[in-house]
Amino acid sequence: MAPSPFFSPSRNCWRIEKADDFSILIDANDYFASIRASMMAAKRVIYFVGWDFDAAITLGHPKVDDGAPRKVGDFLLWLARRTPGLEIKILLWSPAPLASWARLSNLPYLFRWKWNRQITVRLDGKHPMGSSHHQKMLVIDDAIAYCGGIDVTLDRWDTREHLDENPDRRRPNGKPYGPWHDISSRFTGPAAQALGELCRHRWTRAGGKDVAPVRSEPAQAEVAPNFSFGSVDLAIARTSPAYQDESAVTEIEQLYLDMINAARHTVYAESQYFASRAIAQAIARRLAEPDGPEIVLINPVTSDNWLGTIAMDTARARLAESLHRHDDYGRFKIYHPVTAQGQSIYVHAKLMIVDDQYLRVGSSNINNRSMRFDQECDVALEAGGSEDVSAKITSFRNDLLAEHLGVTTDAIDRAIREGGSLISAIEQLRAENEAAGGETLKPYETPAISDLEEWLADHEILDPEGSDAVFEPIEKRGLFRGMLKRPRRRKS
Repeated sequence: MAPSPFFSPSRNCWRIEKADDFSILIDANDYFASIRASMMAAKRVIYFVGWDFDAAITLGHPKVDDGAPRKVGDFLLWLARRTPGLEIKILLWSPAPLASWARLSNLPYLFRWKWNRQITVRLDGKHPMGSSHHQKMLVIDDAIAYCGGIDVTLDRWDTREHLDENPDRRRPNGKPYGPWHDISSRFTGPAAQALGELCRHRWTRAGGKDVAPVRSEPAQAEVAPNFSFGSVDLAIARTSPAYQDESAVTEIEQLYLDMINAARHTVYAESQYFASRAIAQAIARRLAEPDGPEIVLINPVTSDNWLGTIAMDTARARLAESLHRHDDYGRFKIYHPVTAQGQSIYVHAKLMIVDDQYLRVGSSNINNRSMRFDQECDVALEAGGSEDVSAKITSFRNDLLAEHLGVTTDAIDRAIREGGSLISAIEQLRAENEAAGGETLKPYETPAISDLEEWLADHEILDPEGSDAVFEPIEKRGLFRGMLKRPRRRKS
């Protein structure tokens, strides 16, 4: 394998391995269907690594009818009965009272799994105080691997249409929830084997019994992916905080910085949050360049949890206001996708695309926790001179924009050609679609911030930059260290 000029093991990635086939799955309808089909083909071992988990949800379309149980918990028990030699390893985050596994819907399955020799659950509590196990990985027989941002839990299932009213978009108790946008990846070959190694490491580290690597051929994909890139070299990048005798791993943060620094024309990103000081500083430097790239960030309107609302939303407001002071050329925009009726579509995807050259997807958000404090895993590829891969990267980005703007990919292509820039194309199409009453992207508007929220964000109280920062004196912390400046308080 020729060395990559961009990816560098131990710097911005852990490993570079060949993916015999790499593809993208957009939104949980396709992701759940794909992992369901892959697990039904499993022979030896399934590693299921997740942050949040609910055994009562349907794995697949709510009306799936393939002869297997619909609910995840029953589905896993069915897999074990059907294939006696199959081992199922489930690794979940253990944050004491916040643990998703402690939900009432999970407890009956945890007891049933405990008496099943083929299904083993480990609760990972080996992390610094306040840190989380945030990776979302699935590996089947070391032959098929999934890595992305989608948890097998409540409120995740949705289709790419993100309808205002979808009778299938309901919790197990019948309660409806809003539109949800997410992304994951599927790959085979040596890259899948490498992710299997990472899963085994996480499993044994949490006290699980070691399982020998499996060598098998992947089953034919029964669910067509949204985008297939074929055979590519895939970089696997991690975040892991310093813990006891383990050194910190910050490959993901370095990969973000390297991608932003490598951009010539455009940086397109989707993230649940925008709260990383290091990433904001890298963006500020590029915005200050007269011929720097356009930077487009797709976020939800607001976070869906108390920590995100208090810490992440406020940090985003503070950083966005600061970056506007660096954006003399009008090249930085934050947008939120909304439905035809103006309902917010929650963005949970973790994605970055740079020009037509670089693509990464995984579990990491653009916040301090994902850069240095939580356990994360991303995968990335570069076109590396391949015109075919380059064209697919551009096509994938434009397809996502078409989804958000409620237009065709041809309309996206045409608007970019005519306007000469990504931002001008978005501005044109979103205005047209908003006037027509369709899906569109709304520009970010800085909300009002209380003194307490401002203080929490500025001092990174709930979003520390690593395990050491948790105990760092308040006076040494700061969202605006480096070249970023504090935004002036707006007069009321």
